[in-house]
Amino acid sequence: MTIVTLEEDRVRGPAAALPFWISLTMVPVIWFSAVQGGWWVLSVPVYAWGLYSVLDLVAGTEERNADPLTDRSQLGWYRAITLLWGPVQIATLFALIDYATRAPHLGVWELVGLFFGMGVVSGTIGINYAHELLHQKPKWDRWTADLLLASVLYSHFRSEHLLVHHRHVATPRDPATARYNEGFHRFYPRVLRQSLVSAWRAEAAMLARRGLPFWHIGNPFCRYGALQAAMLSMALLLGGWTGLGLFLVQAGTAIWQLELVNYVEHYGLTRRHLGGGRYEPVRPHHSWNSARKVSNWMLINLQRHSDHHYKPDRPFPLLQTYDEEEAPQLPAGYLAMTAAAMVPPLWRRMMNPRVRAWRRRHYPDIGDWSACRAASTPLRR
Repeated sequence: MTIVTLEEDRVRGPAAALPFWISLTMVPVIWFSAVQGGWWVLSVPVYAWGLYSVLDLVAGTEERNADPLTDRSQLGWYRAITLLWGPVQIATLFALIDYATRAPHLGVWELVGLFFGMGVVSGTIGINYAHELLHQKPKWDRWTADLLLASVLYSHFRSEHLLVHHRHVATPRDPATARYNEGFHRFYPRVLRQSLVSAWRAEAAMLARRGLPFWHIGNPFCRYGALQAAMLSMALLLGGWTGLGLFLVQAGTAIWQLELVNYVEHYGLTRRHLGGGRYEPVRPHHSWNSARKVSNWMLINLQRHSDHHYKPDRPFPLLQTYDEEEAPQLPAGYLAMTAAAMVPPLWRRMMNPRVRAWRRRHYPDIGDWSACRAASTPLRR
């Protein structure tokens, strides 16, 4: 596969950025679901997972790269959608709670289905945009990320992702790296438990290095707790106990969506242990990638994941794609692969041969992978 570079003028302006704004189409779909009720409450998952997986097949792949040296001042239309999405999602979420808890045409299961769909929106789009923003330097970007994560009660993701995942990816110290043959249903409870603990320990260790106790106001967990409490209070104020329950449904769905993506991104990939708790540097071949065009529009190039780990603060329109020799490629986009991950026998049939091929390509000298399968190599220092 030949990777070509786009000229800088192909990256600038609203027309070039427009495909990445398709996330906004989720908003009328969720409101259509709410107004129609009945089976229409499932419109969002059908739209997000079904339609976009089909469009991926039709549209094919995008294997061109923008010039990574493009001046960031030219990327305003790309950044705008990530900043705009924060207030749009939060306003939609709470307006939906206010409307749905007073709508006589929505029964219990319709309400649950509707807020499952809202969770698909806040997980597929919201957490992904928060992920983009928390890697950027402007304070407004990071505050928007905090608000989006608080709206799904997963604020600690910021600490875990920046301080743990990027440092320890593809080693046993990273909770978000799925092990070979570890089904999603085993991975999910493990990552929920371990990521919260690892995030807390990482922040406490940073405070300790500054001579401060973990309860110091500088611990971001204080901010996380306050923002999450505000979100829960707003849901309770607008919709009572029913509104609070529906808020929790969307939050749980969003977290499940995030961890499905985490599962896909690094499944079975490990860095070489060099001895004494040292590991090789992160390389492009330590992340699964997909060049599917439409799902990359929806996920703002999240599927160019190898380059994200190589340059974590690189804005999403400048992320580079790689060919099969440099980074492993998924057979479909993340949207289709997360559905496959919910069926472990199907997932193993699709992915285990690819993991074994990856091992032969990048580590032909390693014959015994049992320690990696058991995650029993020493923790990274």
